Amino acid sequence: MFYSLVLYIGHQGMSCQPDQMTKPMMTKIDKTPIPLILPDPHDPRLTERVAGTDQTGAAVEINVPVERPLTLYLNAQEIVTMMTIGDYPEYLALGYLLNQNMLKYDDVVTEVEYDDDLQVVVVRTGHHTNFEQKLKKRTQTSGCAQGTAFGDLMEAVESVALPKAELRTSWLYQMTHAINTMPSLYLEAGAIHGCVLCKEGTPVCYTEDVGRHNAVDKIAGWIYRHGVDPADKILYTTGRLTSEMVIKTVRMGIPILVSRSGFTAWGVDLARQVGLTLVGRARGKRFIALSGEERIVYDQNLAFVEEESARHKRKGADRDD
Repeated sequence: MFYSLVLYIGHQGMSCQPDQMTKPMMTKIDKTPIPLILPDPHDPRLTERVAGTDQTGAAVEINVPVERPLTLYLNAQEIVTMMTIGDYPEYLALGYLLNQNMLKYDDVVTEVEYDDDLQVVVVRTGHHTNFEQKLKKRTQTSGCAQGTAFGDLMEAVESVALPKAELRTSWLYQMTHAINTMPSLYLEAGAIHGCVLCKEGTPVCYTEDVGRHNAVDKIAGWIYRHGVDPADKILYTTGRLTSEMVIKTVRMGIPILVSRSGFTAWGVDLARQVGLTLVGRARGKRFIALSGEERIVYDQNLAFVEEESARHKRKGADRDD
């Protein structure tokens, strides 16, 4: 069954309230409380128990993340079917459209409908849309599963002026420690990517999915829906710093991108072109910045920074992921 969310854009940003059949007219609300999004590794919808054998031949049973198809429509047009763990479908739908430049940040979204039985999400806008030709020209990126980008994304990225900001190393170490030790689906079941939006050293929106592109799209949708200012935020990802991740970060207006994993050459080139601070291989005391180093303030005494514990080491801890 479909349930819907009616969205409004006011002069102070975007807000929402549930669709109520008893009211013929909806009242615009400029501000609503912004929910803190953190992983829920014990959500039974996100993992399944699977039996097998280990290296000794003994019977084992482990948690593995689920993958579900989610088909996205923009108004009456089918856009894409994504493989996802299935949480936050509205954020994922909005973020995908925003990061593919099919939805603008000043567009009016009138409704988002999600049907859990059909695994369909429909985004409705106040204006007509037609992306038939654009959908024929999408280019597969290095993002796992369903990563795509469109030709006009580069034009949209090149026109962006990222805000001035700073990255204190004390924030960086506080942030990475909090993320690595926080209960997550990765620590519960593995085989998952995470993206985290941080304010200084504090995570405010932490999403996970089978593909890092899905995780970052959820954050884009969360920012858009709640009118969050990205200018003073830091985006952290567990995945590689590829061209796709750089493009999506710039599209969101976030000036700093951090990863525990490594870089691709095109990702670095794009970051330098647009002035994005790009920090990779951030594990324990170590990190490397290859773009936007002027934003970094070295205020942390490394003698008081702990190395990453074996319990919280992730894939790619000893090599680039």
